[in-house]
Amino acid sequence: MQDAPVAGESRSPLWTQTSPAEFPLTAGKIQNLRLAALALDGLEIPAGQVFSFWCQLGRTTRSKGFTTGRELREGCLVPSTGGGLCQLSGLLYQAALESNLEVVERHAHSRTVPGSDAERDRDATVFWNYVDLRFRAAFDWRLEVELDATHLVVRIRAAVPTGTKQPALRPADPPRPAATGDCLTCGQTECFRHPAATSAHAPSLGHSAFLLDARWPEFDRWCSGHSREGDRWFLPLDGHRWKKPNYAWSPPGGTPVQHATLPTLTRSFRQRRLPAQGAVRQAALLDADAALAKYYADRISPECRHIVVSQNLLPHLWRLGAFGGRTFDVLVSRWPIADLHRHLDTAAKAQPGSPTLGDFRADPDLVRDESVALDRAARLITPHRALARHFGHRAWQLEWDMPKAEGPRGTATPPTSLRLFLPCSALGRKGIHELAVALEGTDHELLILGRAREDASKDPLADINWRQTSLDELPNADALVLPAWVEHQPRLALRALALGIPVIATEACGLPDHPLLQTLPRPDAEALAGAIGSLAAPREVAIA
Repeated sequence: MQDAPVAGESRSPLWTQTSPAEFPLTAGKIQNLRLAALALDGLEIPAGQVFSFWCQLGRTTRSKGFTTGRELREGCLVPSTGGGLCQLSGLLYQAALESNLEVVERHAHSRTVPGSDAERDRDATVFWNYVDLRFRAAFDWRLEVELDATHLVVRIRAAVPTGTKQPALRPADPPRPAATGDCLTCGQTECFRHPAATSAHAPSLGHSAFLLDARWPEFDRWCSGHSREGDRWFLPLDGHRWKKPNYAWSPPGGTPVQHATLPTLTRSFRQRRLPAQGAVRQAALLDADAALAKYYADRISPECRHIVVSQNLLPHLWRLGAFGGRTFDVLVSRWPIADLHRHLDTAAKAQPGSPTLGDFRADPDLVRDESVALDRAARLITPHRALARHFGHRAWQLEWDMPKAEGPRGTATPPTSLRLFLPCSALGRKGIHELAVALEGTDHELLILGRAREDASKDPLADINWRQTSLDELPNADALVLPAWVEHQPRLALRALALGIPVIATEACGLPDHPLLQTLPRPDAEALAGAIGSLAAPREVAIA
């Protein structure tokens, strides 16, 4: 029923109280709403079946992640575990009325908060386990509950039969007295319900959380520059202590840091036993990302109002509802999965004999979740030129972290036979098929760094001069070639440019402009042959 028309929709703002005194309970309320939205979103209720708020949600306990929020009780706004859910029940009630659902049970608040829906008799209170909200319909319907950065939204989808009549509303209740106090502002600290009577209360206006995975120097520099006092960093492990440069982030001094050491070590252990490529490996990597995202999500403070997140964690955190009521930025390190699939599909059509271009596609639900999350993000941060162009005005383009320039290599006459360095494995997505065709019939030598191969019926390397190499041979190469369909982190191409080595690469590599760089629109054998030929000295033709 995801595509059914919207029969009713209601929304209300989340951050209604943001003063230092009110903020903690408002943040707690929104945390409770996040958990409730996860439990209710996507429910599909058959015709005639009764929906019950408490049957679907269950008791709101701390063991389930619920925290202290604002609750209206006996005329006072008091702290309560699970407090704030009446905002959701009220919107459910309003959407049900708009959708022509039959309200089986609904209870109004005993008192009103000035300016609230209770003043218009459009509210519905709930209290475990005897004050419930229930309704049903003579048709199938679907419930959607979401939190964006600023609002709680309830939506009911259903193909409402024509001629369905709006249920009659009961007569309005007599005017209800207004709420008389708020535990954080009434000053009655001796009251047993006041936070000061039970625990230390440190009001704040929120902080940012940095949910990070593999370190890129560009992202490390940006995060360090944008982190503020009170922000919190979540890292896979302490890369400095463990001597792991790919995790050696640089949080500002005094920043609280939490490490996911055990999940990260478990991920590393399992990855060592995965094949070098293929569907099994890709599925396992996605599962590991989901586990790290869950570890982080369980530890985000309710008072976090903004998140900076590594892209590989984004769709999993979206599924967990971690971004509800928060703004967020994304450190974009690869193509969105939907676009990645599109690039690989294009490459597979061009090279139907490649077994690696179509061996894996992510779950469609995960693809959709990432696309929606990217659409909702505030800023998309990347040094990758192609990705920055793709996202347009929403991209925050960083400068690549260029290796230290080592100066020109001199003006020696170019050889007729080149040593070409391929800084990756000879796979279809890296353009090996097109490169092999470009090199057929030449004396150029291809030095291949990676060890993975195309397991194709016809080896693309069979008719060219090539050998396995190591990184030590890069300074002696005449050119670096990277005709990739997909390339997210072209570090060795940047290093080659710093060494004064010409680079031939596709736009998909996202490299910055450089005098030694030749950029091709896409992998193409003829264009590659022309670019390589321009670097070699012309052959002398013997005249009889």
